[in-house]
Amino acid sequence: MTRDAQDAARRRLAALADDPAVHRTPARDLEQDAALLGRLLAVAAGRRQDGSPHGEMADDVAAGLRLFEQMRVALDQLETQVVMEARRCGMDWKQISQHQGFNSSQAASQRYQRLTTRLEEIRQGIR
Repeated sequence: MTRDAQDAARRRLAALADDPAVHRTPARDLEQDAALLGRLLAVAAGRRQDGSPHGEMADDVAAGLRLFEQMRVALDQLETQVVMEARRCGMDWKQISQHQGFNSSQAASQRYQRLTTRLEEIRQGIR
């Protein structure tokens, strides 16, 4: 997907942000965690530039690392939900694959199947 297409998608979806229903959702939690990680990296870069010892941030970096597994699960859940919504809207796998940047409808369908299998294994405690 081109940068212009991504920017257009962001603008279109940003218009939905005024909906009060999106104030406390997994997507909002993911957004906040990503922002926290961005701040962590900005602080780390600033400290590298001013020569601060790296060890001072070890606990902060460890806290950042702890966020990733839940962020991956949340992102997988969001992706499967959006794909399900796309199917409900009448999109076929070829259309979905194009929007996801895959080369074939089979690739998009297989991705969806892998995600749903992974999420079910996590739900059952297998993973």
